[in-house]
Amino acid sequence: MEDRNARIAYFSMELGLSKQMPTYCGGLGLLAGDLLYSAADLNLPIVGVTLLYKKGHFYQKINAGEQQELPVHWSHDDFLMRLPQKIAVTIEGRSVAVQAWGFTIKGNADVPVIFLDTDLPENSAEDRTITHTLYGGDERYRIMQEAVLGIGGVRMLNALGFESLSLYHMNEGHSALLALELLSRGGSGEVSEAAVEAVKKRCIFTTHTPAPSGHDKFEYTLVFNIIGEIVPKKMLMRLGGEDRLNMTLLALNLSHYVNGVAKKHGEVSSRMFPGYHIESITNGVNSKRWTSEAFKHLFDRRLPHWQDDPLQLRKAAHLPDEEVLAAHREAKSRLIDYANEKANAGFDYDFFTIGFARRFTGYKRPTLILNNIERLKGIANSLGPIQLVFAGKAHPKDAEGKALIRRVYEVIKSSDDRLRICYLENYDMETAMLMTSGVDLWLNNPKPPQEASGTSGMKAAHNGVPSLSTLDGWWIEGCIEGVTGWAIEGSTGSACSSSVPGSESERRDKEGRSDKNDPDMEEAESIYLKLEKMIMPTFYNNNAAWVKIMKSCISINASFFNSQRMVKQYVVNAYNTCLGR
Repeated sequence: MEDRNARIAYFSMELGLSKQMPTYCGGLGLLAGDLLYSAADLNLPIVGVTLLYKKGHFYQKINAGEQQELPVHWSHDDFLMRLPQKIAVTIEGRSVAVQAWGFTIKGNADVPVIFLDTDLPENSAEDRTITHTLYGGDERYRIMQEAVLGIGGVRMLNALGFESLSLYHMNEGHSALLALELLSRGGSGEVSEAAVEAVKKRCIFTTHTPAPSGHDKFEYTLVFNIIGEIVPKKMLMRLGGEDRLNMTLLALNLSHYVNGVAKKHGEVSSRMFPGYHIESITNGVNSKRWTSEAFKHLFDRRLPHWQDDPLQLRKAAHLPDEEVLAAHREAKSRLIDYANEKANAGFDYDFFTIGFARRFTGYKRPTLILNNIERLKGIANSLGPIQLVFAGKAHPKDAEGKALIRRVYEVIKSSDDRLRICYLENYDMETAMLMTSGVDLWLNNPKPPQEASGTSGMKAAHNGVPSLSTLDGWWIEGCIEGVTGWAIEGSTGSACSSSVPGSESERRDKEGRSDKNDPDMEEAESIYLKLEKMIMPTFYNNNAAWVKIMKSCISINASFFNSQRMVKQYVVNAYNTCLGR
C-alpha cells in the first residue's frame, strides 16, 4: 500500500476480489472487481474503496426447498493489512471511528483497495456492526453504511495521503454521499453554484438499475437524523429530490459524466431520468479471471499475449476443433464432478447440460424453462438427455425469490434419467466459474427491459459456451442467431437482427400457438422450440457445427465483452480529462 499516486477513486458498495473474501453479493461486486483487476493490467492510477463485511452477505443453505440464511465466517486479516489511519464519521450525533484495511491488486501496476471497518473497541456495540453485513438490516442501517462508504471513504483517502485524486467514480448510487462530503469541504455552511459545478467536474456515476425499485430512496427525516445537515437542507432537496432523498438523482445532479452499462440500458435510463445526458459503456468481464484453466492452457499455446490483449481472442475461430472440444470436456468434467459430489445430481459427462445461475427474483424468471415440464421431458426423450443445473440466492426479504427456489426443488422430485435437474447451494465465485465454463448452454431469461447488462453470459463466452437468452442487456449486442447463441423470442423481445426472415414469433402466430396475453408462456415455448429445432439437434448430431459455434462465442463475444475494453472506454469517455490522455 505504498503507492498513493492514484488519480481516480472508485467507490463500490461491494467488491468481488477473491472467492475467499465474501465482500460481494453478485454481479455488481464481481464487475467492480473485474474493473479494478483490468485497471491494474492497464497501469491505471486508481484506488478502490468499499466496506469490510466481516459477516459477508449470507451463506445459503437449502433445506427441503427452503432457503436458510446462515452467517458467513472468514478471517479478513488473512487477506487484508490493517492500516494505522482512522477517521471519524458523525452518525446520529455520535462520532463513529472508522479503520482502514488494505488490499493490493497486482498487475502491470499495483492497485490499492481500501476496506472501511467500524468494528472497533472505541465504538458502541451497535456502531461496531455498521460494516458487518452486506445489504443487511433496514433503511436506517443502509443509510449508516452509505454514510461510512461515501463520507468516510473520502475522509479516509485524505487521511491516507491520496493527494493526487482528481476523479471520484460512483459505482451505483450507494456511494453518492461522497459528493456531499466534497461539497461540504468549503466549510462555510453555504454551498454556492460554483461549488456544485466544481464537484460535478470531479464525479462520475455509473447506474446499473433499470427497475425503479432498485434506486435507493430515503425519507429526509431519517437522512438528517443520521448524517446531520452536511449541506443545507434546501440544497440537498434540490439535488436529491423534493419528497425523499433519491440516491440516483443525487449522483446524477453531482456528476459530469453518467453512463448505463449496455446500449439498451443507457436508453432505458435516459427515459427514466429525462433531462439528463446518460451515455453507455457496455460491461465486460476480466478474461484472465473467468477463463477456465483448460481454456487458459489452450489460449496460452495457440493465442500468445491473449492475457495482455483479449482482442487476440478474435483468432479463436482458427483453433483446432479437437483442442476446443478437449478443453470444454475438461471444464465440463469438473462441473459434473462438483454437482455429483455436492448435490448428488447423478449427472453424466456426455449429456447436454444447461446452466442457470442468477439472483433468484421475479423479473429474472429462473423457472421459465420449467413452465411445461412434460414438454421438456418430451424433448429429452426424442432428441437426447438434458441436464439442468441451477444456482443462485434469493434476497432474505424476497418472498417471491424464495418461492422460485422451492419451485425448482419441487420439479427436481419429478426428474428422471432423461431429464436430470440439480440445485447448487450458496452460489459464489467458485460455483460461477465452474458453471459458466462447464455447461453446454447458458440460459438467461429476464423480463425486458429490466436487465441492465448481465455478465454471466460473457463469462460463458470466454469458455466457448453459447447463450440462449431474451434480448435484453448485453445480449442485444452479443447475439448473432445461430452463431454466438440464440434469442428467446416472444412479445417482450424480437429475434436477433441477423436471424433469418420470418421470426419465430410470426411462425407461432400462424401455427396458433402464440399467447400474447401470457409472455411467460410464449417465451417458454420459444425456449422449447429453440432446443428442439436448433440447439439439441446440433449438439447431438452435428459436432462440427457445434464447435464452430463455440469458437464464434470466443472470437466474436469474448474478444469484445471483456473488462479491458470496458476500462479503455472509461478512460476515453470519462477519465481522460484527469489523466491528460
